[in-house]
Amino acid sequence: MAEKKTINELIMEYFKDHPNMDLKHGPVVDYVTQEYLKFSAEPPRDPWRAIRSLHQNGYLIKVKKGVYRYDPNYKEQVDLWDFDEETKAKILERDNYRCVVCGRGEEDGVELTVDHKKPKNSGGDNSIDNGQTLCSPHNILKKKYSRTEAGKKYIIQLYEDALRERDVAMINFCEDLFEVFDKHHIDEHIKVSKKKSFI
Repeated sequence: MAEKKTINELIMEYFKDHPNMDLKHGPVVDYVTQEYLKFSAEPPRDPWRAIRSLHQNGYLIKVKKGVYRYDPNYKEQVDLWDFDEETKAKILERDNYRCVVCGRGEEDGVELTVDHKKPKNSGGDNSIDNGQTLCSPHNILKKKYSRTEAGKKYIIQLYEDALRERDVAMINFCEDLFEVFDKHHIDEHIKVSKKKSFI
């Protein structure tokens, strides 16, 4: 069996084998999928997103939409992507050292992070106004999904909690929100299992 590698490792393997070449993401995704299936029964999940993430983290140069390049001599200035310590401190203080999504803080056993509301690759800056405090779970959720996807995922979490606690008001609130998502055809690929048999 082939050596198990992460999606990121396979992507960088391909780019390093083709240094300083402008590569469309299609052939890279094909390569990653082919190699990944040598040690996994399931295909890799969203390798094109991983390519974009590697660019955002300074490993690849974006030439144009869907085209990236690996330059061995290229170094991304990480500090341009991160808030400085003084700005982080001001954002945490402004948000009362609590996640702006769920309200939890370090005393609740979660790690807090300072996140860009608008990502750098979308024109976001390192200003206090563009920063927000998130707990690690919600920071991961936001990075994994778009803003609306992350929002719907969070509502699903609330909904599942409400079902367990038989909180009728919260169940109705969440289901009203799901209807709004459906009405506007937003994130229809994220399915909701509705169970209200106990009411």
